[in-house]
Amino acid sequence: MILMLQSHRVVTADQIAAHFEVSVRTVYRDIAALGEAGVPILAEAGVGYSLMRGYHVPPIMFTEEEAAALFMSGELTEQLGDESLKRSLRGALLKVRAALPAERKDYLSRLADVVGVWGSAPAEPGGLSLMPVQEAVVRRRCLQMTYDAGGRGELTERVVEPLGLVFYGSRWHLIAWCRLRRDFRDFRLDRMRGWQVLGESFAGHESFSLMAFLHREVDPCELTPVVFECERWAMERVLAEMPAQLEHHVDLAAGRVRIDALAYSLDWLAGWLLGLGEAAEVRSPEELRQKVRAAALGVAGRYRDAGGNPDAGEVC
Repeated sequence: MILMLQSHRVVTADQIAAHFEVSVRTVYRDIAALGEAGVPILAEAGVGYSLMRGYHVPPIMFTEEEAAALFMSGELTEQLGDESLKRSLRGALLKVRAALPAERKDYLSRLADVVGVWGSAPAEPGGLSLMPVQEAVVRRRCLQMTYDAGGRGELTERVVEPLGLVFYGSRWHLIAWCRLRRDFRDFRLDRMRGWQVLGESFAGHESFSLMAFLHREVDPCELTPVVFECERWAMERVLAEMPAQLEHHVDLAAGRVRIDALAYSLDWLAGWLLGLGEAAEVRSPEELRQKVRAAALGVAGRYRDAGGNPDAGEVC
């Protein structure tokens, strides 16, 4: 509880209760016990609890599990972050390692030899460092940028009020209020051709919900709704490997499952679906059906015999 108080300026009893999964009455009792033990906790009615300025607990010793979790966050950042994030986290992890006893350091060394994160790195954010953008979001500082809308080379100058930084579809996105369009917009960082964090701060947008915006307004060019059916045995692959965002699935008759998803790339998804063979069938959109059909015909064409006939019969 002291660590939670030390890591926040003010914390309410409800927040403490939710974090530790205890009742508010238990929080009141523990706060009183800490005060009796000499911990200088300040309480303000209707606001919350805080530690008296200048009070600190001794340096914290990480458990093996905590140190391993930090190591894994570093491995994920190496795949998903840009150089500014990687550099900052490397420095933080170096300080963590320096504070660990010898046996914890040996544990992390062994962990590094047996654990890895593999996958394609996200598209480069066009020279835009994530750390300054993240700071602009948190400090509510305006951002001026030159943006290539739609990736068509049509550049526009904009001043935006940044509200969120999100990673999806293998790219980083800035969610912001665009003063040019007078609306909330989703900007891909790899399409920013120039940018500058301004000294101007902005106010408002208190009712804006980042998650609600993403569910409601994500550009259909970025995420395309798709529907397909597959055999129930293929669901393990669907859940683990499908290059699309699963929305929901429904069991059908005869051991089939209907999948509703949002696809980042129809070409990518078509190739993946082809790997399921006859176990999967696309229902919509028609464009995806045609892409799977074209891919199947292309594969069949690779296996024609010398007489020009497919080895396994003509493909319809």
